[in-house]
Amino acid sequence: MPAARESLLDAAYTALVRRPWSAVRMVDVAAAAGVSRQTLYNEFGSKDGLARALVRREADGYLAGVERALAGHSDPCERLTATAEWTASAARNNVLVRAMLTGCWSERLPAPALTAVPSGSAVPAQRRADGPLPSPGDFVALVRDRAVTVLAGPATPKSDTADLARSCELAVRLALSCVAAPPGEGGVARLVRSALSGQAG
Repeated sequence: MPAARESLLDAAYTALVRRPWSAVRMVDVAAAAGVSRQTLYNEFGSKDGLARALVRREADGYLAGVERALAGHSDPCERLTATAEWTASAARNNVLVRAMLTGCWSERLPAPALTAVPSGSAVPAQRRADGPLPSPGDFVALVRDRAVTVLAGPATPKSDTADLARSCELAVRLALSCVAAPPGEGGVARLVRSALSGQAG
């Protein structure tokens, strides 16, 4: 029931934006999605299951945006700049992405354990959500490794790949620093371009 699942996750996220997770009621999420409470429990099992699925969806959405940013330009520096801008923007506009990328979970948010939890769900998407969730360090590694894969050609020497990995990680970490302390004039792009040109020099 993928459409109902997405509607329920949308309703849960909307509820979370309006009030603390502790005040979000399953019956209200089901009503907002236009499905029965039983359907909600069939999909997620519990409120904790709903929280894990919501966090997993937002993580996947962030990583899909990384893919789009890396595909949007031909110049490697601009690809990394776009990825850094996406990272800062996604964290600014989505409370769950910000919490996942920084590890700073406020009392308003669900804070599911990052380790896998036992899953008896018959729903494949829920079994995936019940698996391990990425930590901030995992996100840095995922984005860095994806950028290296996109930017390095098959004939790239190993030493160049190591340098590229450092540049990719630098761009991601600069973006994360801008989440905690917003940049001044020129924003994330100026910082990333400046840092990458310094590395190339």
